[in-house]
This record gives sequence, C-alpha cells and structure tokens, in this order.
Amino acid sequence: DVQLVESGGDVVQAGESLTLSCVGYGFNFENAEMTWMRQAPDKGPEWISGIYPQGYPYITDDLRGRFTVSRANGLNTMYLQMNNLIPEDTALYWCQTNIDGLDYRGQGTRVIVSS
Repeated sequence: DVQLVESGGDVVQAGESLTLSCVGYGFNFENAEMTWMRQAPDKGPEWISGIYPQGYPYITDDLRGRFTVSRANGLNTMYLQMNNLIPEDTALYWCQTNIDGLDYRGQGTRVIVSS
C-alpha cells in the first residue's frame, strides 16, 4: 500500500528553522513527483512546493527564499527546509503524490511558530 509519513514538526519561535521529512512507502519513490501542502488554522489547504523525480524543485513565490525543497531518492525521502519562520507559517504540513492517477497524502506534521 502507498503510504506517506511526515515528521519534523515542532513548536518554535519566530526566526528559527525547521526541516520536515516525508518518507514514501509502497511505490517507486524515485519516479514520483512529490509535493508539500499546508493548512493554517481556519484557512484552506495551500500548495507550497514540489519536486520532480530528477530533483528539480519548484516553490510558490511567497515562500521562495525562506523554504527549500529537496529529495533523497535512495532514502525514499523528501525534505522541506524552512528558515526564518514566522507566525503565519503555523500550519499542518503534509506531503502528497499521485500514483497511477490516484492522489495520496500523509497525516501531516504540525508546525507552530510563536512570536
């Protein structure tokens, strides 16, 4: 079965950094395009970044410069490096992929940024 497991969320102060991880199971990770999503309290889901199988990343303009996405195919893992966090980054973060036309997502990892 396809499974995505996120980790790395924490409670941090504004200005600090975090690295989130997403490990994929049950599919050919190295051939999968992966994405990061987040949902802040009382807001809808927001796409924030993705990365192609070959490692080419793309990220929403609002976060470019603070967030970096990368992957280690040998570890079936995608990362989200988040620097200079602000309270507005408080959200549930999860990873997604599409395998054979079906969308899969993990349970997410929560990030709380205090001012």
